[in-house]
Amino acid sequence: MSALPDRRGQDGQDGQGRPLTGDGRPPSQDAAPVPLRVGVRVPPCDRADRVLETVRRAEESGFTDVWFPDSQLLWRDVFTTLTAAALGTERIGLGTAVTNLATRHPAVVASAARSVAELAPGRFTLGLGVGNSSVGPVGLRQTTSAAMRAGLRMLRALLDGEEWDFEGRARSRLRDPRPEVPLHLAASGPKNLRLAGEIADGVILLSGISPRTLTSATARVRESAEAAGRDADALPLTVSAFCAVTDDVEAEARLLKPICASIAQNGGAPFLALADIEVDVPATITGVYPDLVHAEDWKAAVDICSEWISDEAAVQFAREFCLFGTAEHIAGRLRDLNSAGVSGVLLQHVGSYDPPTDLIESVGAAVLPALSLKVP
Repeated sequence: MSALPDRRGQDGQDGQGRPLTGDGRPPSQDAAPVPLRVGVRVPPCDRADRVLETVRRAEESGFTDVWFPDSQLLWRDVFTTLTAAALGTERIGLGTAVTNLATRHPAVVASAARSVAELAPGRFTLGLGVGNSSVGPVGLRQTTSAAMRAGLRMLRALLDGEEWDFEGRARSRLRDPRPEVPLHLAASGPKNLRLAGEIADGVILLSGISPRTLTSATARVRESAEAAGRDADALPLTVSAFCAVTDDVEAEARLLKPICASIAQNGGAPFLALADIEVDVPATITGVYPDLVHAEDWKAAVDICSEWISDEAAVQFAREFCLFGTAEHIAGRLRDLNSAGVSGVLLQHVGSYDPPTDLIESVGAAVLPALSLKVP
């Protein structure tokens, strides 16, 4: 499969709202610096009209993007929520972070993406991943790299209005396609990082902001992009990170223990070890539902994970991989990320079943002004 073409948004912008050069490509790192896009994760944890109020507050506070996760048993339908957000906002970028091609057929995703994109022209980004909390609770497997490649190819063709051969049984196309919808691939492992660099319109990096892991991840993306004949500097890179504006990192970091344990449990112990975080977490941990990252009783999950994640390890994790600290500290790290080629960040609060109200207010009041971000 050849590289996916760059997606032009509205008024001379790409799908991330970045200005395009005369040949239709985003400026490279050698050109004038592109302002960092600061987005926030908003789980569809309530009725769509109520979630919309959170999205509006993010827009009013100066965030450039809102990203919605997708998990059919944990939250309301992500595309229903996106529809309400598209109709109820004017400027802010909207995206999935992420949906999948396992519980949703690529043709279904193409139709849903088209439907949201036409309500928010130039503002919608389709973020895709392997499934995680969507597939686990219903006994399905995560999408393999090979299946992701095939699914992205089908999705791109349908959004471009091309006819698709469905395994020789039918040839069909999507009515009223939206070719401008950018496809961003969430990745942390080497296979999907390389796949993202080769064919995606953008990358959502799930390795946190640790300079050591981030350098390794971006290198794989860049190498693959260049091998495919693409301009690696023009590929949007969005980094996902947990964030808390606080004067007491030690107290706040304790809440990250289930996150740290989940990373170690799922093959991330070597990444943690690079930051001198040595943990040994069992393959199965009981007493937490549905999983460590999305625990319904977060306090209980923190207490359970304390058996393997010390307070010191949690603090080190917060300082190395997350954006925990004062507004000035966080703004400084964001500037460093932007200087390193990161075009956007996706800030997350700890929790899955409440809106990130405190995070939006604290970042909007103190961090965004320090970055001199303007509402798009």
